[in-house]
Amino acid sequence: MRHLLLTCAAASLFGLAHAQEAEAPAVETPAEATSEATDWTQSRWGEDDRLGAVNILTPEKTLAASKLITTGKTYALAQVTGRESAAYPPRSYDVVVLQPSDGSGAALGANKATGNDDIVRTYVGIGSQIDGLGHMGIDHRYYNGVHVSDFVTTAGLTQFGTQDIPPIATRGILLDMTKVFGESPLPDGTAFNRAEIDEALGAAGLTIEPGDVVIFHTGKMAASEGQPFNPAEPGLGVEGAEYLASLGVVAIGADSIALEVIPFEDETRPYEVHQTLLAKHGIYILENMVTDELASDGVTEFFFSLGVPRLQGTVQAMINPVAIR
Repeated sequence: MRHLLLTCAAASLFGLAHAQEAEAPAVETPAEATSEATDWTQSRWGEDDRLGAVNILTPEKTLAASKLITTGKTYALAQVTGRESAAYPPRSYDVVVLQPSDGSGAALGANKATGNDDIVRTYVGIGSQIDGLGHMGIDHRYYNGVHVSDFVTTAGLTQFGTQDIPPIATRGILLDMTKVFGESPLPDGTAFNRAEIDEALGAAGLTIEPGDVVIFHTGKMAASEGQPFNPAEPGLGVEGAEYLASLGVVAIGADSIALEVIPFEDETRPYEVHQTLLAKHGIYILENMVTDELASDGVTEFFFSLGVPRLQGTVQAMINPVAIR
């Protein structure tokens, strides 16, 4: 029965189709990160680590990132999540608003106090979201080689729950891929990898540093607004994911529903970017990021802040990260 439940959960996941250190740890070189000989099931932070790349973050990194704030302008990086939000089937969202007490809405006391309450019934993997390290694995093994049987229950994750992700306050980088490719939105199926990432970095005059959060602008979200769900999208390729991992990033996001390019670069290897980032490197994925205003303002570097909702045992979480320039 448990196997059946997990299998059903996986089917819905793919839309029925698919201790602080003073110094940051040493970052692997691209060659080391992409080596087929590397045992991805062994975390460099030890066999008990369940946090992944956020181990790179330090108070010094956060303090340095805060100095990027020059105007105080803030940007909400999340879309509004509602009943019409595009999402992998059967993911959905619903809210019911209630009058408290007896439900009549009657005023209480001499001061005639009234109010409302609500119940939200939703998948948490809908709208702008963070993928935790328990989201995707390789042959039933997840980050640090943990087997699915050791942490997944129908009542919630016993390890890798998103409630344990610490606050992420660090340097954010926006890479505008529409400028690299010269069109907006990028056509579905357009992959960007190391060469395109380096071109975008060069155009912005930036280099990626350990502890950064990298977000891609593809124009996909604006082009998809109000349209029926379609999983096809431009996005990050496997080589690009390995490259960013080698540079020590802690999270990667995009203005698209799955971050990675779909159709996949290799149709026989679905969601390999997710596997590369989450399972192999412990790097978090940020999906459905709102990037249009940042891109239109020409912002490429900013202070990034994210406090993940502390929902016990969840695989993913709805989020509203903030960029401050």
